[in-house]
Amino acid sequence: MLDLYAVIGNPVSHSKSPLIHAIFAQQTGQSMQYNALLAPVDGFKTAVENFRQQGGKGLNVTVPFKLEAFQLSTCLTERAKIAQAVNTIKFENHNILGDNTDGAGLVSDIELNLLVPIAAKRILLLGAGGAARGVILPLLQKKPALLAIANRTINNAKNLQEQFRTYGDIAAGDFLQFSKEKFDIIINATSASLHNELPDIAPGTFEHAGLVYDMMYNLDDQTPFLKFAQQHGAQQLADGIGMLVEQAAESFFVWRNVKPQTKPVIAMLKSTSRT
Repeated sequence: MLDLYAVIGNPVSHSKSPLIHAIFAQQTGQSMQYNALLAPVDGFKTAVENFRQQGGKGLNVTVPFKLEAFQLSTCLTERAKIAQAVNTIKFENHNILGDNTDGAGLVSDIELNLLVPIAAKRILLLGAGGAARGVILPLLQKKPALLAIANRTINNAKNLQEQFRTYGDIAAGDFLQFSKEKFDIIINATSASLHNELPDIAPGTFEHAGLVYDMMYNLDDQTPFLKFAQQHGAQQLADGIGMLVEQAAESFFVWRNVKPQTKPVIAMLKSTSRT
């Protein structure tokens, strides 16, 4: 029998994770099946337990369940502990191992694929939920000049500032607070693009940005966030396809102890998108 894995979320039908992991399995000769699992917004724990009872070996966790996955895990990797959010679950005997590969995936995509160094750059991170939590420490470990967290609810941003302040220069505020400041890299970690919406960010924020990055992606078109950024002066745009593949490769390694090749998969997804 094939080992069973899945991505769990709500929504999840848009996810390319099943395709990506099918390619990884073929690349590395792994006997596994990977599906998409839609869980009710109030039924994450039950969905995970049912999947495990069906013989599931591991899960990728996407919005809106990364904080619940952290709470459900019985043991955690160091990066998941610090992020307090989980995007990768591995079932080990009676334990649920929680990991977070989002930050490693984002940093790899920005520096290795997009060739944009993070060190000494001013970064604006939009959002303070599970997606943002997973990338803050890996970004700070690259020693940017500043990491500013902007969120609609300021207290959530300030809580993250307090949690991570010992790791680097970090600021917090609402979406408009940093509108007059210059940033080299702007990263959207909100789920607004999933709902065809925009975070409440001032147009002038993009004027000096070298790279504007949306952690969400739309293979048929640019996300609303990237369209808005392009209209207001952003120089380089990137969606979350590269991050998706890179974090998937990290998850694949957690489950199978094999590291697949990412560049051919990223190229394939980008070549079939928006054509």
